[in-house]
Amino acid sequence: MRVLSKRFAALVVLLTLIIPVLSACGSKATTPPTTAPVAQTTNAPTAPAATTAPAATTAAATAAPTTAPTAAITATVATITAPVPPSDQVKLNGAGATFPFVLYSKWFSEYNKRYPSIQINYQSIGSGGGIKQFTEKTVDFGASDAPMKDDQITAAGGAANVFHIPTVLGGVVATYNLEGSPKLKFTGEVLANIFLGKITKWNDPAIAKDNPDAKLPDTDIAVVHRSDGSGTTFVWTDYLSKVSPDWKTTAGASTSVSWPVGVGGKGNDGVAGLVKQTPNAIGYVELAYAIQNQLAYGSVQNKAGTFIDPSIASLTAAAAGTAGSLPDDLRVSITNGDGPEGYPITSYTYILVNPNQTDAAKAQTIVAFLWWGIHDGEQFAQDLNYAPLPPEVVAKAEAKIKLINVNGKPVFGN
Repeated sequence: MRVLSKRFAALVVLLTLIIPVLSACGSKATTPPTTAPVAQTTNAPTAPAATTAPAATTAAATAAPTTAPTAAITATVATITAPVPPSDQVKLNGAGATFPFVLYSKWFSEYNKRYPSIQINYQSIGSGGGIKQFTEKTVDFGASDAPMKDDQITAAGGAANVFHIPTVLGGVVATYNLEGSPKLKFTGEVLANIFLGKITKWNDPAIAKDNPDAKLPDTDIAVVHRSDGSGTTFVWTDYLSKVSPDWKTTAGASTSVSWPVGVGGKGNDGVAGLVKQTPNAIGYVELAYAIQNQLAYGSVQNKAGTFIDPSIASLTAAAAGTAGSLPDDLRVSITNGDGPEGYPITSYTYILVNPNQTDAAKAQTIVAFLWWGIHDGEQFAQDLNYAPLPPEVVAKAEAKIKLINVNGKPVFGN
């Protein structure tokens, strides 16, 4: 009996020692860790960033919840990848406006550096020539500062075969060659009367009134205008027609008009050259040409009554009032707009393209280049004195580019 008691006591002691150990082990096996291992968060895969993101898609992406799964984010990023041209050798031929030629030259060069197999040849022959060659299908794309008129669109195959893709904003300036290069101010009425031949002397009271501190010579004004069909001429005469009833009834607004006075130069560079070599001359050119040729240019009174210098800021301000209300075909005139800070002789410039393509390689190149131009290409605009497109206009241009097709099959995304 004593032996059993001793054995029972030993068993109790042994159980007393084992039970806590078993309890501790069970607790550790069933209790999950309170924090996740560091490696699970720091080593998670990161979605690659797209190099060029369309404005509309970017806005949609940033509005997405921040807790979206990684897979969903990756899918969103994949949809905004910019199109690229084919790897094969492709040559595009274009012709048209001299207005954006300074910028387009830069674009074509930069694009070729990025894609050496792509060559884009461009003839700077004026908007009229660009529309003509586009209509006759002798080029892959045209270029014009003047939107095509309805009858021109009909001649080119109808609206279904003509897209206007805006690229940048530019300003047309009154440039002159006077001793001392005084900074002058012009009203629209004064400019119209100079080009009508009604104001013939630099010291005319109408000019002197707004320039009391300038030394204006008692000399004849030598008027210089474009000799070729020109989008720059359209922008200039469109503005003059809005501010001068006499101009509207005498010459009107067009790429080519019957000039009452003056001599003609071919292209913006031709007009700039004539003004530069002719004392007491006045002409009109795109802003970049005046700056490149170190010519003086004046400020112009806008609809609000303020004399505005052409600049990136004032060109952008001129477009601000209409950017959100462009027509579906994107053809619009923004001269003499309502913006109080806007330069009044401002215009979009367009690349003209047929959306119904037949050559797959050229179509892919056109789509890729246009997309690059209105995104990456805009970074070169300001340094060359053009204003980048407003975001609302970029979004509308994107929508047009996405409709370009080959035999009915969209190019974008394929």
